[in-house]
Amino acid sequence: MKPRAQSVHKTAFKRGSRTYFNSSLFFPRSVRDDVFVLYGFVRTADNYVDAVPQDAAGFRSFRERYDRAVRGQKSGDIIVDSFVELMRRTSIERVWVDAFLDAMAADLKKNRYATIDETIAYMYGSAEVVGLFMCAILGLPERLHDQAKLLGRSMQIINFVRDIAEDNEFDRTYLPIDETRLPDLNEASASADPDEYRHFITRQLARYAEWRRSANGAFSAIPRRYRVPIKTAAEMYDWTAEKIRRDPFVVYRKKVKPSRLRIFSRVLANTLTRR
Repeated sequence: MKPRAQSVHKTAFKRGSRTYFNSSLFFPRSVRDDVFVLYGFVRTADNYVDAVPQDAAGFRSFRERYDRAVRGQKSGDIIVDSFVELMRRTSIERVWVDAFLDAMAADLKKNRYATIDETIAYMYGSAEVVGLFMCAILGLPERLHDQAKLLGRSMQIINFVRDIAEDNEFDRTYLPIDETRLPDLNEASASADPDEYRHFITRQLARYAEWRRSANGAFSAIPRRYRVPIKTAAEMYDWTAEKIRRDPFVVYRKKVKPSRLRIFSRVLANTLTRR
């Protein structure tokens, strides 16, 4: 990848995710560059729909540039053209990309997910397919796809819990709100019925734990040189989930994220272990 393109992707990725970005630094260089391209693409798409106000026209233009590029035309957009070139070098399937872009488009018009089935349907496009993208980049066998999707899903539900306060500002509720008698997930509503709020959050964290356990079997099948950064990122989500479990109201006070020191320390520990 040309230095300018690498810089653009790296910057987009770094701004969007501390855990993923810092963990990904420990992939072999060739893989790391491809991961930068992947996350540069997904973070750029996400930034359009998370802008204040939302940039619907910008997102539609971004998707049109992708559609042109995937048909074989240069879009002139480094983020898009590099990603489409990555698709052609790996086994990333267009239907996965379409599912991702459809999920981002949904954020422009849908802001409430009433049931867990609705939430999971959204998570397929917003997170599970990212696990499939990673399988393609790393050349992992298809038998690991289901576990890769579950790992992405588990991380996404932690993001939803962690980002409750931020999503309230967008008037979004990704968590299955019909599972609680709370009228919404605003801090005032949670504070008015703290036991109900804690019960609701505990239920979401239990889902995380179940999906995370189901994904665990994939780690032993991932080559060691790839396993360390992926395992580290997963363990940082374990850490985030535990922080929230201990104090579910922490999400209203701050965005719970591991420090770079914690991430790098975990990378070192995973590098030294033989498991």
